[in-house]
Parts: sequence; structure tokens; C-alpha cells
Amino acid sequence: MSKMKWVFSLVLRILALGATVSAAIVMGTSREKASFLSLSFEAKFSDIPSFKYFVIVEAVASLYCFLVMFLPARSSLWRFTIISDLIFTMLLTSSIAAALAVAQVGKYGNSHAGWLPICGQVPRYCDHVSGALGAGFAAVVIFLAILLSAIYSFLNPRLI
Repeated sequence: MSKMKWVFSLVLRILALGATVSAAIVMGTSREKASFLSLSFEAKFSDIPSFKYFVIVEAVASLYCFLVMFLPARSSLWRFTIISDLIFTMLLTSSIAAALAVAQVGKYGNSHAGWLPICGQVPRYCDHVSGALGAGFAAVVIFLAILLSAIYSFLNPRLI
């Protein structure tokens, strides 16, 4: 891998690391207590399996980004990273889709199922979730750029 390709890949991976770490931390720290009339409840990410899946995938993807950054530029393992990048892009996409579906129900409710929106009672929690989902979406876009760059480098080894 040429020096220019390696630097470009490193910059993208640093951006992906920042996005995945921030998404995992923001979602992992989302919690708020609220009371409505005489009822008291706590909204936290660990109560919702989709949010747990989101945090786990973001944390594992950030660990993967961190480890790949230390892979030598001349290593033959770069071909394996194309497959790994594809897997992590798909995992990140599925986790953001699952978390977005739950967040949409939390924000707007579902009148057909009789579910009420909760963001009016716990706005700080919803803001945390929205921030984490924004960072997670940025991570998906960056991982897609990493994947496309890796495929391009593999198919055209003489260019760039």
C-alpha cells in the first residue's frame, strides 16, 4: 500500500473511531428520571435491546478501527480488512436502523398499537439518543467511504 493510500485510510479511520466512540459514549450515558402524576419512571438505554445492540456494535467497531490503525502499511492483511470493513459497515447499518426504529416510536408513538410518545416527559434522554444516532449515522457514512476506498485500492493497485 502506498504512503498516500495509507494516510487517506488512516484519516478516515480516525474519523470513524471518533464517530463510533462518541456514539457509544453518548448512547451509553443516556438516562433520565421523570415523574408523571404520581408515577415515576426512568428512561435508560439498557432497557431497550435495540439501543444495547447499537452500543455494542459501536464499541466493537471503534475497537476494530483502533486496531487497524496500527496495521503496517506493507502488511498483506490489508486484503482481509476489505472483508472486515464490509462486515462492520453492515453491522453499523443494521444497528442504526434498529435504533432509529425504536427512537421514532419513542418520539412519535404509535397510535395503532396504543403507544404514547415519551420524549415530552424525558427530553434530555431523547436529546442524548438523537445525538448518538447522529454520530452513528456519521460512522456509517465514514465506514462506507472506507469500504469504497479499500475496494478501489484493491482493484486499482497502481493508482493513487
